[in-house]
This record gives sequence, C-alpha cells and structure tokens, in this order.
Amino acid sequence: MAEHTPMIKQYLAIKAQYKDAFLFFRLGDFYEMFFDDAKLASQELEITLTSRGAGADSERIPMCGVPYHAAEQYIQQLIEKGYKVAICEQTEDPKQAKGVVRREVVKLITPGTVMEGKVLQEKENNFIASVTDFLDDTYGFALTDLTTGENFITILQGSWQDVINEIATTGAKEIIFATNHSEAKIEQLLQQIQVAHSYEDSEQPPEAFLSLCEGLGQRKLIETFGRLCSYLVKTQKRSLDHLQPVIYYTPSEFMRVDLHSKRNLELVETIRDKKKKGSLLWLLDKTVTAMGGRLLKQWLERPLLKQEQIEKRLSMVETLLDQFFEREELREQLKEVYDLERLAGKVAYGNVNARELVQLKRSLQQIPKIVATVQELSNPYGEQLVGDIDLCEDLCRMLQESLKQDPPISIKEGGIIRDGYNEQLDQYRDASRNGKSWLAELEQQERQVTGIKSLKVGYNKVFGYYIEVTRANLGTLPEGRYERKQTLSNAERFITPELKDKEALILEAEEKIEQLEYDLFLGIRENVKQYISKLQYVAKKISELDVLQGFAKVSEENHYTKPEFNEDRQIVIVEGRHPVVEKVLRSGEYVPNDVQMNSEREILLITGPNMAGKSTYMRQLALISILAQVGCYVPAKKVSIPIFDQVFTRIGAADDLASGQSTFMVEMLETKNAISRATQKSLILLDEIGRGTSTYDGMALAQAIIEYIHEEVGAKTLFSTHYHELTILEEELSSLKNVHVSAVEESGKVVFLHKVVDGQADKSYGIYVAELADLPEQVISRAKTILSKLENQSHVKPVQETEQPIQLSLFAEKPEVTKKQSKGSFSEDEKKVIASLKKLDILNITPIEAIQKLNELQKKLK
Repeated sequence: MAEHTPMIKQYLAIKAQYKDAFLFFRLGDFYEMFFDDAKLASQELEITLTSRGAGADSERIPMCGVPYHAAEQYIQQLIEKGYKVAICEQTEDPKQAKGVVRREVVKLITPGTVMEGKVLQEKENNFIASVTDFLDDTYGFALTDLTTGENFITILQGSWQDVINEIATTGAKEIIFATNHSEAKIEQLLQQIQVAHSYEDSEQPPEAFLSLCEGLGQRKLIETFGRLCSYLVKTQKRSLDHLQPVIYYTPSEFMRVDLHSKRNLELVETIRDKKKKGSLLWLLDKTVTAMGGRLLKQWLERPLLKQEQIEKRLSMVETLLDQFFEREELREQLKEVYDLERLAGKVAYGNVNARELVQLKRSLQQIPKIVATVQELSNPYGEQLVGDIDLCEDLCRMLQESLKQDPPISIKEGGIIRDGYNEQLDQYRDASRNGKSWLAELEQQERQVTGIKSLKVGYNKVFGYYIEVTRANLGTLPEGRYERKQTLSNAERFITPELKDKEALILEAEEKIEQLEYDLFLGIRENVKQYISKLQYVAKKISELDVLQGFAKVSEENHYTKPEFNEDRQIVIVEGRHPVVEKVLRSGEYVPNDVQMNSEREILLITGPNMAGKSTYMRQLALISILAQVGCYVPAKKVSIPIFDQVFTRIGAADDLASGQSTFMVEMLETKNAISRATQKSLILLDEIGRGTSTYDGMALAQAIIEYIHEEVGAKTLFSTHYHELTILEEELSSLKNVHVSAVEESGKVVFLHKVVDGQADKSYGIYVAELADLPEQVISRAKTILSKLENQSHVKPVQETEQPIQLSLFAEKPEVTKKQSKGSFSEDEKKVIASLKKLDILNITPIEAIQKLNELQKKLK
C-alpha cells in the first residue's frame, strides 16, 4: 500500500475514533471529507464529489467539502437524516506549527445532542436517553434534554417491549447503550422506532455531575445516569452547567398508553402522514410559548392518575374560563416571554448571543406583570405557581444597563454595549467619533482651500485614510500641499502627516472597541450563568400557566365541559364528541353520542354499517378519558367517568412487513398486549378483531377474546364487529350489551344516522359503501346477487361445533344461466327470466325485495 501524506494519516487516525460519524475535517476555509465519508456525504447533501492525491504513489481518493461559514445548514441536513457529525478543528496556530497543524474533534453533533438550528422543534423536547440492562430483568432508563437541561430517570420492570414503549412515549432522538447490550434487543427497537443509537461503557458520573444525582440512592439509577453523563461529556467537550437535578419518576404513576394505542388514537401525530396537524395535540395546542408547547406534549403523553392533581388543574382551568379579561391579559403577557429554558441552556453552553440576552431581558420584564395577573385570579393553585417565583430583578437591571436595544447577531463586531456601561469603552468611542468628525471637517476645509468641490476624504483597508482628487483637478492643486500615495486611472490619492496621526487614533480606537465589547459581553454572559437555576424554575412555572390557559382557551372555543370522576366504575357521557373529527367537520355536521357503562354493561358489542362511525365512537371515549386525566375540559354535555390506569386500542389495519409481520399478526400481538396487561381499571377498545383470517377462525377468536375479557379481565371494553352472529353473546354473558350504529333505508338508499343505540344491527350495508366508492356497476350487481344467495343459506352461529360448514366462497360456481349462455342455447322459460332480470332496477329496490324477486325467478327455472 502506498504511503499516505502526513495530513491524510492525521485524518485517518482521528476518523478511527469516530467511525459512526461524518468527520468534518477543517482545511483552511472548508470542512473536507474523504474516502467513504465523501461518497456518502456527496449523495446525502447533493454536493460535488471530487478527488485528491493521498501520497506520492497512491491513487487519488474521493473527497468533498463544504465552506465552514455555511457548514451549519449541511450539518442540519445530516442530523435530520439521523447521522452524526464530528467537528474537527485546527487547535494550534499554523504559523507556530511544526509539520502538520494539530487538529482535534471539538464537538460531536448527534440527533440527541444538537443545540440549535432547524433540527430542533421549538415545541418539542429533544431527548437523549440511556438504557442499562441489569441481570434481574430490570432496565435503567435516563433522559436528558441538552437544550433545556431537564433530566429524568426511572427503573423499568417488565419486558423489553416496555422499554420500547417508554422510548416511544418520550420521543427520544438517540439512545445510549453499553457495547455488550443485546444486539437482538437493539434490532427489535429499531424495527419499531427509527432512532439513532450510540455506545458508552463508563457508568461512573463525572465529578461535576455528582450533585445532580445526590438524591437517587440506588446504584442502578446512578450507573444509568452516569452512562448518559459520560457520553455527553465526551461528545460535547464544553460546559454543561445548565443540567438540572435528576427527577425520578415512576411510569405507573401515570395513565399508560402504549406505543400502538398512542398511534391508533393519533395523540401527537396522525397515522397517515406523521404530522402534528390532525392530532389531538394539534387541537389542544393553544399555548403561546415554546416552553408551554413542550410541557403540553409531556402532559398529553402522561395523563395523571391522582384525582387530587387532576382536580387542581381543572380548578385553574375553571377559574381562567370564568375570568375572561384576566385570562386574555395573561395570554398577551405570555406572548412576550421567549424560551427561557433554551436561552438558559445556550448561556451555559456558551453559544448565546447579545440579541438572545435582550430576549431574556424582555422576558424577565414580563414576569412581574404575569405574577400580578395570576394573583388577581384568586385561585389557590395559581397562587402556588407564582408564589415563590424569583423575579431576577438584578439580572434584568444588569441586562438593561449593559446591552443595546437591538444589537447585532455577531458578538465580535461591536455595537453590543450601551454607552455609559464602561468608562474605557466610552473613551474609545469618543475618540472614534471625534476622529470621524475631524475627517468630515477636514474634507470641507480642503475643498475651500483648494477650490476643488469634488475633493473627498476616503478609506480602504490597504491604504487607510486618504485625500482623493480627480485627474482633471490636479492642475489647481497647490504644489507640495499633499504627499502622493496612489495613482488611479482618473484620480490621485494623497496623505498628510496629520491625517495619518488621526488614522492611527481612529483605527486603534475601533479595534479596541470591538475587543473590549467582546470581553465585556463574555463577562455579562458569565454573570448570567449565576441565574441559570432560577431561570429554569421560572420557566417551569410559566410553562404550566401557559398550558392551563391553553386548556381554558380550547375549552371555551369548542364548548367543552368540566369532567367529574367516580369510584364505582360508571361511565356516563352525555352527547360526547370526538374532539378532532368535530373540529374538521363543518359546523353542525357532527352527531354527538352517549356512552353508558356500569357493572351490568362492562362490554359494549358494537355492530352497524361500515362508515357509520363505530371507530369514531370508540376513539371518542378514549380521548375524552385522556383529556379529563390531563386536566382539560372535555367535548361532551356531561361526563362522569372512573380514572383509568391504562388505555389499549386496536383500531385500523396495519402491518409490519419489515419484521415479517402481517396485518393479522400485528392485530393479534396488539390484542394479546391489551388482554394480558389490562386490569379492571383499564379501558380496552378493539375494532374488528378476527377479520384478517377466515370467517370461522376470525369469529372463534373474536368470541374467545370477548369471553376472556368478560371472565378474566373485567376492564371496560368497546368491541366493534361485523360478525353479527356474536350478538347472541348478550344472552350468555351477563355484563355484555349489544349496541349498534343506526341506519335507515329510503328509496333503496342507505342513510347513516351516526347514532349509537342499544340493540344489534341487522346488516352491515357493505355493498352500499362500495356504491359510494363508485365501484363498477357490474361488480355491485354481482355482489348483490351473491349476497342474496348467501342470505338464503343458514346463518352461521357461534360455537355450534356440530353444524356442517356453510359454503361462503365468492368463487362458488355461478348460476346455470351463465353456463348455458356460453353455449348460446336457452329455453323459453329461461329467456323470460333473462328478460325479467334485464328490466330489474337493482339499485332502486331493497334487499328484501331483491330476494323475493330472485326467489320468484328461480321457481320459474325449476
């Protein structure tokens, strides 16, 4: 192998330490990438792939690069696609270097550690997590949001699927494992959730982080948090002073909504396009701060179980609803509050600029007004929220006195510090301003003395200040007045000793101004660091107020009502609505429905037509329960429900082909998850269980599942089905009741009423739905013929093992008429039957009329 150049050797040595990341290798004004990094980056970033020599006799190697001043946008693109980027900078002055300039990775940017840019969603946390697998089948799970400094930790007891559910609930962007963690488990995680993963073996928290985990106690917790901290220290290589003390939480303290149920209910994103719009979060989000938006998402993913906590939130929502003017005033004040959590994170991280500190000042100026407004509400919970807020008045005053109102983004070009803040800076500024005034006066003076009206005093970086006279006026210039400095095509430039003295004074002042302003700003930033913990505490209180006012806002706009809770496991919902479906329909289109469940109605078996609203009815119960338990009013006229510990849903068709699982397998796995984990305090929603297999298999499974829930689980259950034969179970199971979504036939057409009433449906009207979908008329007619034939046969009954199977195939032999028609010979009776069939208006007769007519025609053929 040919010998590489020293620079390429250096690149390869550093790249060996960051094999799973793109290495942005600084060469002059570019970040360069080589070998496989270059090939992949050129594809992902759509930039030109070129090559360069790597040694005297070596072949040319692939290379691509991006300008360092535009690198941020390219890094963001890679992070959005789940990649990692190691930033390798020159760490010594090239003029002082002997041989190759020393370079080191100064930061590793990953999906879980990104601190700024479009990758971050302002109303979403950007969590990075660590998972530690212990020998007793428990898992340590730690979370950090590097942008806000929040830290959470727990011990998960159960299966690996529970860990996956927790990762999904938190929305973590990156997971840290030990290098010996089970590859099979990691693969199982990646099949269900696309998430970046990294490795770290150190379990001892770095000394600087020991104070954050003082209250944890358990060795498991400390090791789990230590793994995460060690990874952050190694990758970020800078101050992390904004990290907050670790909060221990227990998942069982909250309503559990597993990964599949969260998707099926579209809590934070839609199933189809994975967007926020159309989800429950989209509907609820009336927050006006980024902090409030993030907290709302956390609350929605973890509904409460303790009634006292729920009632506190509801009481505040009620107060805000009752006191409209105070609520609107609070809302306007909150709009002036910037993202205090992430601003504090930037201060600690060292990448906050002057404009962001002005945002911090403006936010702090609103806090006393917010406190006063909340105190006017006279709500105990509201007073508790603002009672111990530190107004940070000293910090606010310091920022007001030090920073200009509208500073530039750059912190190295001056224009940041107010006049009067620093005496030395004021002196430099005075020298600069007076010098420039002197230059303006010099220009006027020389024009008068020489009589040259076009004479001007100018400046460039090469020659400094000069006096410029056009070539046409050189003859009128007094001899020896100026010293020639530069000749141009149409002018001459001159200097004088006095001008050069002033130039030295002005340029020295301007250079010192920029450096002094930069030093002063760094001092201000260090001063702000002392307030980080206070700012984070203020942020928590403000974000909670924001979520609660948002609840009041959405409740008022949509006419929601305050829910009540009971301990006798009754569900009483009067005129309940699906919050999102109601929102997207035109006013007055949504049909509300009641839900009544008690000890005699533990399971509702729902039948009715396709498209009539069974799934919507089921989902609305779950969403009303979740809304109530996060402390929001709910879409109904009246609600009294128990507090549910878990919600399980199996609604809609889905497959997981990547892991070799069919739609039916996914359905069975989700059903198994529900019936094996649910308790008597849970809510189960099962839609069309068994439809992915044969009729008898599906019906048998559906009945067995219903019986198991009835006898073994006892959870409140909504079970929708098209197996009308199952409705007989009402006679056999004491706590099961039939309900159906009603429809009526008018002039041969079906009208869906979208109203759920007691009793069983007589049919599904599937063919009518096919008509609405505009299937070919030939298909519709044939389907109706087959349906009539099937309906003439004996009905399938559940668990009648002695009966012979009924032929239900759609591919059964066609009527004899079709066979004879192919031969071209018909009897007179057959021709009359065919003529009658042709005249028959199939689309405008009822199924009963159709059966009677077919029976009549069939008799003529016998």
